[in-house]
Amino acid sequence: MPIFSRWYSHSGCVANGHFARWRLCTYGSQELAPPYIDGDRMRVVILTLLAMVAFASNSLLCRLALRQTTIDAASFTLIRLFSGAIALWLILITRKTGRTAAGNWTSALALFLYAAAFSFAYISLPAGTGALLLFGTVQATMTFWGLRKGEQFNARQWFGLAAALGGLVALVFPGLSAPPIGGALLMAGAGIAWGIYSLRGKGAGDPTSVTAGNFWRSGVFAAALSMALLRWSNLDPAGIRYAIVSGAIASGVGYVIWYSALPGLKATIAATVQLSVPVLAAVGGILFLSESITLRLLLASLLILGGIGLVIIEKPSV
Repeated sequence: MPIFSRWYSHSGCVANGHFARWRLCTYGSQELAPPYIDGDRMRVVILTLLAMVAFASNSLLCRLALRQTTIDAASFTLIRLFSGAIALWLILITRKTGRTAAGNWTSALALFLYAAAFSFAYISLPAGTGALLLFGTVQATMTFWGLRKGEQFNARQWFGLAAALGGLVALVFPGLSAPPIGGALLMAGAGIAWGIYSLRGKGAGDPTSVTAGNFWRSGVFAAALSMALLRWSNLDPAGIRYAIVSGAIASGVGYVIWYSALPGLKATIAATVQLSVPVLAAVGGILFLSESITLRLLLASLLILGGIGLVIIEKPSV
């Protein structure tokens, strides 16, 4: 159902349902269309927009911290994960649903591997390039898992998959404008880990309690990493603030917002709308980090995002 719909009447205005919608009223030859907005749908749109901004902000906050402050990547990861765990725990308490933190150690390990590789990758990668690599690898991981489980692709979807993979190869192929190979491999690893985490999370229970438990457990792995790299650790006040905002707001609250929007979205719409995250991250990188958009990044973005769109967008039924 579209966000705005119109109802027709030859005798006057017609109200339908419990939610306000666009209503087209006919009086003789005149048509009046007072702007009644479907509040339930508008709520979903706003929540979805906020979630996408939050996800893109993770790339910007991490890049800001590791580029403009002296905090190290391991400490950033540790603070981000524990901040997210605290935020999610507080949300569980305020909801008063009786649910406690859930999750499991395997999913927590995947979450930690994503967060750690993500942080270390952004030591060298621009925000937009990193977000594109992450998103493309996540979608590729989940797509290949679906194929392995017996999902069938049509010709359009195979073409889209080939285009997306070609875009990823073109993005990291050696050349003057290629991203650092070490950072690119780390971000690809982060994408695979996040894809695994997402696949394991399907049907795992209440999303907020499961995510809260996994954040707490992943903090244990992050603490071990920080201890192993203690010799190179460095805490910077601004970097700590960026890590807290990334963990508590962009990650913790961002996931809760996204899970609140998901029931109002079709699966294909939910997947498609995430195509905006690399674009938002790239725009943020230009505005806040003075990063530039190269021709290679632009063409790779078109191939990757367009290809993924062909894979995940359903063909309308006739």
